[in-house]
Amino acid sequence: MTTHTPLPREVLAAAETHLTGADPVLAQVIATTGPCTLARQVDLFGALAESIISQQISVKAADAIMRRFLNLLPAGHLDPAAILALPEEALREAGLSRAKAVYLRDLAAHVADGRLDLAGLEQEPDEAVIAALLPVKGIGRWTAEMFLIFALGRLDVLPVDDLGFRRAVQLRYNLPDLPVRTTLPALAEPWRPYRSIATWYLWRSLNNTPAL
Repeated sequence: MTTHTPLPREVLAAAETHLTGADPVLAQVIATTGPCTLARQVDLFGALAESIISQQISVKAADAIMRRFLNLLPAGHLDPAAILALPEEALREAGLSRAKAVYLRDLAAHVADGRLDLAGLEQEPDEAVIAALLPVKGIGRWTAEMFLIFALGRLDVLPVDDLGFRRAVQLRYNLPDLPVRTTLPALAEPWRPYRSIATWYLWRSLNNTPAL
């Protein structure tokens, strides 16, 4: 499993102060929730691999598959070369669907042959990171945005397609309907440059923070 490192408290405190002053609805959410505890996942490859494994299944099922899968790998470590060395049958026996086995091997191949330089993404702007991830099978814009927030610790990501975020906006802002993606950037404009932190608070207001 991936390990985490908290974002600097001074950065999060600055975000909390800005958002409290910029938006009275968020001010109430922040007061109720308390300090932001957003942390980065240290292993970038592992974060993406786990995101593929956990797609569209429960947390409990994903954890069980991950444990079986890690038992197949040397030292239980998510490594591109080790994954490519496993036959697809082994991935399937660990509980992965055929599609997810293909996705995981495609991710490993992209990293192993240098098409995807994960360490280099640290220095790239958000949209460049998304563009670099989208060619990998099984990774769409939502997964790339979660990677930006939870693996790279980017502070100003607005995941307008995330259903939990949209539900939280509807509830906290007393909207009659679920907001459509095109209306969210205007609502979130006062949150810049901390839209990731605002999103985290809205997720937490529903006890529904996603995992990458």
